[in-house]
Amino acid sequence: MALSNAQLLWYDSNVLRLPQDKRTEYHAQVDRLISELRKHMADFDELTIKKVMKAGSFAKFTILRKTNEDPVDVDVMFYLTGDNVSHKTFKDLSDVIYAKLAKIYPTKKVEDFELQRRAATVQFVGSGLAVDIVPVLQDPKRPDYGWQFDIQDGSKNETCAPCQIQFVVDRKKQDAHFRTLVRLAKRWKNYTTPSGLKSFHIELIMAHLLEVDGSGGSIEKRFRDFLLYVAQSELKERVDFVENRKSPAFSFADPVVVIDPVNNSNNVTSRISETERKEICQTAQNSWEVACRASEDDDLDAWKEVFGPRFKVKEEE
Repeated sequence: MALSNAQLLWYDSNVLRLPQDKRTEYHAQVDRLISELRKHMADFDELTIKKVMKAGSFAKFTILRKTNEDPVDVDVMFYLTGDNVSHKTFKDLSDVIYAKLAKIYPTKKVEDFELQRRAATVQFVGSGLAVDIVPVLQDPKRPDYGWQFDIQDGSKNETCAPCQIQFVVDRKKQDAHFRTLVRLAKRWKNYTTPSGLKSFHIELIMAHLLEVDGSGGSIEKRFRDFLLYVAQSELKERVDFVENRKSPAFSFADPVVVIDPVNNSNNVTSRISETERKEICQTAQNSWEVACRASEDDDLDAWKEVFGPRFKVKEEE
């Protein structure tokens, strides 16, 4: 017998979803960090902070609660303006942010800070929260848009944090269970660990299936359909969205092509290799077979092969 919507909604609400008290705690922690960084970055003359906003899965409400397998991170976008900005300016800024973080948190260990290609990360050991500080060069004609620089190779990518958040809000309006399905798929990814697959990819694939198949059917069936789509399509189909079709399309030769809904020139899956594509699809195939058997046999233990040992659909007595 298939899992009911009520059972999977219980699992989502009580096991997967970030609880409100933790959201409040993380908001406060991030707000303090933002306030301190604003003060410490005031002397970086090349760039001026125009606005700061929280983004990513935290802002989209698709984030999972913290476990050993499910990290919790918050993207904080610093929209900046300045004259004669270059890749070197952003490299310098990243070094400044890294140094300022160390100054703001003098008791933290060096390994609690990480300088990534497009962000500087600070890890809070107590709460388990990781905060990615993402500098974005604001587009003066479209203040919600801006460019992220890769400090290693100098490439830049246009993004729009409010648009990414609105993309999920719009899908939630079309489908009351959209965020639940995303969290289920993210939990599957985190447990089965197929190489190369990111949470953002899952959000977009789930949005594609909503556009193609609609919002009908049970939560369980639609989750199994997600696995089946990944397995059967082999991720060889180009995926784009209504938002993309307002502008000219770009061509890509990457093994997997999923277009950023806010930037037609950005294939968000461009770093997935051919080997990783095959691994992702095989993992989905294996999990789909297990999920179908678990559904037919009404076997809750079999579902743990898909979601992990913490899977349950009611409070244990």
